[in-house]
Amino acid sequence: MAKWAIKLGADELNVLMKREFGGTSISVAPVKSVEPGRIHVVARFDPGMLRPGNLVAGPTLMSIADTAAYTLILAHVGPELMAVTSTLTINFLRGAKPGDIHADAELLSLGRRQAVCDVRIWTESPDRLAAQATVTYARAVSAAE
Repeated sequence: MAKWAIKLGADELNVLMKREFGGTSISVAPVKSVEPGRIHVVARFDPGMLRPGNLVAGPTLMSIADTAAYTLILAHVGPELMAVTSTLTINFLRGAKPGDIHADAELLSLGRRQAVCDVRIWTESPDRLAAQATVTYARAVSAAE
């Protein structure tokens, strides 16, 4: 198993995300904890996240998965803001009931050109996953490479 090193902690990530992405609720889902290869973020519930049927909308869950993966990568590479999502595959496992949305992300691979993360999302309990996503980010390659 790879040994990942943290370059940015939770407080630094929260400041960076708020500064770079403003006050949008999902893009600044607060990072609650960071450890090598893992991150936990929580998006505060807002009634605007709901779809008909009183469940959290799929696009909201996708955005949180993307944000969790992005902050996980930044935690390990530093403020490399030009990393961009290249793929996001999500499996909706059950309806996400109204409540704060938790996402645990795990780094599966971190290379010079891409990073791959597994993200698990829930509102009720980590034992009752609402969704699971695999997110790949393309990392910026300098002109010298």
